[in-house]
Amino acid sequence: MRNMVELMSRVGKKPISIPEGVEIKTEGCRVFIKGPKGEIAKDFQPEISIEAKEGKIFVLPDKKILNEKKIPGREAKRIKSLWGMTRMMLENMVKGVVSEFEKKLEIEGVGLKAEVAGQEISLSVGYSKPVKIEIPQNLKVSVQKNVITISGIEKDLVGQFASILRKVKPAEPYKGKGFKYEGEIIRRKVGKKVVTAGGGK
Repeated sequence: MRNMVELMSRVGKKPISIPEGVEIKTEGCRVFIKGPKGEIAKDFQPEISIEAKEGKIFVLPDKKILNEKKIPGREAKRIKSLWGMTRMMLENMVKGVVSEFEKKLEIEGVGLKAEVAGQEISLSVGYSKPVKIEIPQNLKVSVQKNVITISGIEKDLVGQFASILRKVKPAEPYKGKGFKYEGEIIRRKVGKKVVTAGGGK
């Protein structure tokens, strides 16, 4: 069997510090993390062992499962990747219940606007009617001037909802009109030149 050191992930082997006010509980492959901003529960793969002790979360490949069979190179690579990904997900869960994640969308262009009413956001993007999208219960969405702010304790959900809104009217490459992420650079294209009759001289 491959040496455990060969499977170690540079990311996975680093313990995660548990901030004050954060609680972690495991039930089989399911992990619950609770903090000032809320609680997240996620299921993880059985190949990875997750243990909370001494104010830290330790993530390691499960020795019992690894010892059941000789691990081929491809499987070892998968477990190494899974190890690092599990640690990253747990770190994001801890960060989320402490300070939340946030994504901002900038609205560019005359006539484009967004409004939030209850658990729904209405996007006016030039169609005959506004595009209305329901906001997931565990997300907060606000609009100030030309900026839409999406925040929540789950990083993936925040990013996913921001992507859904952006796809309604992505910033186009000629005038930049549409929705874009804060700080996103849109590659601009030059519009087609109109050639008049007898022109070119």
